[in-house]
Amino acid sequence: MPIPTQPSTARATRASDVVRAARREPVSRTPVWFMRQAGRSLPEYRRVREGVPMLESCMRPDLVTEITLQPVRRHGVDAAIFFSDIVVPLKAVGIDLDIVPGVGPVVADPIRSVRDLDRLPELTPDHVPYVTEAVRMLVDELGATPLIGFAGAPFTLASYLVEGGPSKNHVKTKALMHGDPQLWAALCERLAQISGEYLRVQAEAGASVVQLFDSWVGALSRADYVEHVQRHSTAALAAVADLDVPRIHFGVGTGELLDLMGAAGAEVVGVDYRVSLTDATRRLGPEFAVQGNLDPALLFAPWPALERRVREIVEEGRRAPGHIFNLGHGVLPEVDADVLTRVTELVHEVSAR
Repeated sequence: MPIPTQPSTARATRASDVVRAARREPVSRTPVWFMRQAGRSLPEYRRVREGVPMLESCMRPDLVTEITLQPVRRHGVDAAIFFSDIVVPLKAVGIDLDIVPGVGPVVADPIRSVRDLDRLPELTPDHVPYVTEAVRMLVDELGATPLIGFAGAPFTLASYLVEGGPSKNHVKTKALMHGDPQLWAALCERLAQISGEYLRVQAEAGASVVQLFDSWVGALSRADYVEHVQRHSTAALAAVADLDVPRIHFGVGTGELLDLMGAAGAEVVGVDYRVSLTDATRRLGPEFAVQGNLDPALLFAPWPALERRVREIVEEGRRAPGHIFNLGHGVLPEVDADVLTRVTELVHEVSAR
């Protein structure tokens, strides 16, 4: 049964610049948040996480709430992103995995056969009660600031499960996709249910926006995306289609897939730093807002160079149907947190109307 959100909070976030930009409505200024804004770039994050394994920190509502709020307090960003990891729902349904420092998610027993699918049951809200609790705590704390919920897309989750961990070339993933397309489809169908339900749990608990991360899908051709991936992302995004939450669809290296990712079912398409917002808007057409797309590496550049690029992106975003300022990928852990604060202030200053 859906968990009702507080009506006053829902109204307040509905009027926020993030939600309005996602809906291609007029905004008071360009809204900004950063992927991975909650994390290792913040000294307060490192203090609160000391001695706590990553997966444990994602399953403790008190820690999730504190970590999610930290960048909102420090940077003054226009949205919070729920602190978690894309493999949390896989862990919740029983997959034996861990997040290894310096490596990433590692799966003890990769999925390679039809029999392995038995280890992937459907996700229900009862699998992730700590997520519901944390979202509700955050909504109470954030007030008019929107909370963005998120999930990993079926392709990216499948890659981790098939490869057994992070992969540069996705050799086993592509071999399975082409060598046993029926098994691949069955795997992705199960993952679409898990991703979609995980988005829905967050939205029903109070998240105002959701984002589907397809981190590695840029490794595919358009033909492979259409044949083997798009319908599964569509199914995941459709799980919240009846709720009043804009959907963001983001991947890395996806310049050739942008229009297909929009067509999968999103109001906003995230654009990485390899494609300009101007080109992305032309490829997507007038029915989609865009999010992005400062190169995270430029956060290490001298301020005049960084400022110039931020201004260019804001100006490109003015010509888009809607624009949410973000990075073209996540915040790198070595970045000076004060630089993110300055970028946030600059975006607000130059875009205010």
